[in-house]
Amino acid sequence: MSAFAITFVGFGSAYTFSAFVEALQQEFGASRGSVSLVFSLAGFLYFGLGVISGPLADRWGARRLAILGMLLVGAGLALAGMARSILEVYMAYGLGVGLGVGCAYVPAIGAVQHWFVKRRGLASGLAVSGIGVGTMVMPSLASWLIDALGWRNAYLALGGLATLIGVGASLFISSDPREKGTSPDGDPLDANEPVAVRAGASVGEAVRSPQFIGLYAACLISSFGVFVPFVHLVPYALNHGLDQYSAVLLLAAIGVGSTVGRFVLGGLADRMGRQSFLLAMFFGMAASLAIWAVATGFWSLGLFALLFGLFYGGWVAILPAVVMGRFGARNVSGIIGILYTSVAFGTLVGPSAAGFIFDISRSYTLPILISVAANLLAAAIAAITAASPAPVQGFEQKLPSRAENG
Repeated sequence: MSAFAITFVGFGSAYTFSAFVEALQQEFGASRGSVSLVFSLAGFLYFGLGVISGPLADRWGARRLAILGMLLVGAGLALAGMARSILEVYMAYGLGVGLGVGCAYVPAIGAVQHWFVKRRGLASGLAVSGIGVGTMVMPSLASWLIDALGWRNAYLALGGLATLIGVGASLFISSDPREKGTSPDGDPLDANEPVAVRAGASVGEAVRSPQFIGLYAACLISSFGVFVPFVHLVPYALNHGLDQYSAVLLLAAIGVGSTVGRFVLGGLADRMGRQSFLLAMFFGMAASLAIWAVATGFWSLGLFALLFGLFYGGWVAILPAVVMGRFGARNVSGIIGILYTSVAFGTLVGPSAAGFIFDISRSYTLPILISVAANLLAAAIAAITAASPAPVQGFEQKLPSRAENG
């Protein structure tokens, strides 16, 4: 539940950005591309920082990193509400929310991996379903706050909410089930049972393996298109005649689909194969983005949003479990953190490039089609990668039990 709450308020706050695009353009006289760069900067940081926060969590524990992260998210949102220029929005939102989510996300998700073996995919899905629920709830809340309080006070209110919920949830994060008197999957501790220790690939062994290189390339290429809807779906809908309320509802539809994807697909992946499901997620995102390319009305856009959310949610849910299964528990947070730098680079380029292309062409057709092609290419890479052997054959090794050690 702690990881769920952190992803709910962290990513939920970040994904409210689309609701603020029009207000920020009007307030600062900025182009859509320059406003989109705010989100791209934040996304680059919150996925890229995992390369630092993941290893720190393996060494110092996830709780401290998560608390720091949620304090930064709250401060970043509040300071964005006081910005006097688009540059100050870059500094406040981009750095505050970006660094904050980056500190909290990978440690929180990495901690979940240590608590489960049999149903790890389902557990990961439940943990990151907070992103889906946050996407479903927070943009609508932000839109209501903007109407009621203005965009500046809306950011102040969201900052307070993120601090209250995020820090409170972070206090309950634990990376070791033995701290709570239990073994993974809730099995009781037994003094006569050999103690499981974390085994698996070193960070160096993992990142040099063909499995990791292929997974990194697939996620990098896919991410060029995955985060374009989170910034541009609301402006796209407004451009096609939808009102603000209906446009923000489309983001909520992504959240609904994402939540279902994390719950349902994460559990199915445990039974039917996580690697094959990962491949299916890339194909699914490509197909749904193709629908967006021709959708103009509320219902067709809603269909796109639901389907895209479903496959996006499944992708996010399955990734940590794939990493744990391939490389073991020894350095799982660090390896996940390095993998997410691929998503960081894709997020930095994709949404901002889509905005600048729109500024030039006054159309989203080209960036959407590029997003489709990117996910098809990612699927092809994932298919090739799935055929290579795993560098780690077992999750754990056993040491003598406490009783045997006297």
